[in-house]
Amino acid sequence: MQAKWEKYTVCRPSCAQGYGQAIQQRIRGIEERHEAECLQSGIANAIMSLKVAAAMPYCEVSVNNPLFARFFHPSEESFFLFGPRGVGKSTLMKNQFKEALYIDLLSPSVSRSLLARPEKLQEMIKGDPFGRCQIIIDEIQKVPELLTVAHQMIEEKKGYQFILTGSSARKLKRVSANLLGGRALKYVLYPFMAGELENNFSLAKALQYGLLPLLTDKTDPEAVLHAYVELYLQEEIQAEGLVRHIESFSRFLEVITFSHGGLLNVSNIARECEVKRKTVENYLGILEDLLLAFQYPVFSKRAQRELVSHSKFYLFDAGVFRTLRPQGPYDRVEEMEGAALEGIVAQHLKSWNEYSRKKHSLYFWRTRSGVEVDFVIYGPSEFYGIEVKNSTRVDWQDTKSLEVFLKDYPTAKALLLYRGNEPLKINNVLCLPCEAFLKQLKPNGPIWAHF
Repeated sequence: MQAKWEKYTVCRPSCAQGYGQAIQQRIRGIEERHEAECLQSGIANAIMSLKVAAAMPYCEVSVNNPLFARFFHPSEESFFLFGPRGVGKSTLMKNQFKEALYIDLLSPSVSRSLLARPEKLQEMIKGDPFGRCQIIIDEIQKVPELLTVAHQMIEEKKGYQFILTGSSARKLKRVSANLLGGRALKYVLYPFMAGELENNFSLAKALQYGLLPLLTDKTDPEAVLHAYVELYLQEEIQAEGLVRHIESFSRFLEVITFSHGGLLNVSNIARECEVKRKTVENYLGILEDLLLAFQYPVFSKRAQRELVSHSKFYLFDAGVFRTLRPQGPYDRVEEMEGAALEGIVAQHLKSWNEYSRKKHSLYFWRTRSGVEVDFVIYGPSEFYGIEVKNSTRVDWQDTKSLEVFLKDYPTAKALLLYRGNEPLKINNVLCLPCEAFLKQLKPNGPIWAHF
């Protein structure tokens, strides 16, 4: 893999400082510098990214920050690029569109100015001394009124290309914003895939810390993840007014982790959170709209057995799952690692499908008697049943569910992914090392090239 390198200039406090004291001093200085802008704008975003930086590792200053090649390839037309914070949208766009005019709506002064007078965007573009026709607007949901101006300029047919990034389209939909009248494509950027990291990918690290590009080159990823969860999943959601009671939502975030990789039972979650079922449904909608979670439905085509009706639920990143999941004496490490491993495979399959030109449908399969296959890929060129085992050894007993699935769907292919190192063929099931499978999975390629 060829890596491009950028100077990493963020200075951090010395190791001699206490961790908690260093964070407090850093945040206090940030808040003092930005207090006026935050009060005027009424949002926490002005200091959010700096607070996250304050929780990053202090022990060394890295001089080289690798920028890994991503599988996402932009269009030559105007497009939206959505994705959770920390997946590298801004970095990727600035790298791929080096000469573009860049407008950062996370800057309170910039967003406040354009919010007051959206038509100023047109004046900025037409007054650009370099005459740039590619315009990146970062975090477009902060000032959705700009879409009307962008739409007008696209209609002028003067060669303008707008690259509009955002953490979700939820706010755009909520204010009935003009999504450029269908004139712009919509893409989503996800956390790293193993194939993007190539030899830098470690399954063990991915299971512990996930695959957020935000963690690249960090010596203390756990601290960054905790800051990410606290400041983004909670304060950011509260600041945007998406929930009224942040305490109930925080409780929901803990409870929902027990559904990661499992059946989603909304009634049980509502009972555990002591809120109404409708509230839980709203919370789930927020997570999905912010691209922080997704669900797979049950595969029921030509069903020959009674199947469950609930969907399976996944948080978008294994590191976020591990950070949110409560840990105590009764929480077994093996149980959490099993859910994290299944989640890693789930997010890879989702990314593979979304980045590929040919789209497939992703499901799981489970009978009412409890026979389950973790993933079913169904589409024009692929029909697979995939089971995931958090074990270094497998035998014929581990393939039983897949054998039952193959009896009902004899044209399908069956894969079992496990933590061992040897490819094995047990009856009709190909058993593969999970790490090797993830590294070879690339958009527009087959699920497994060597079948």
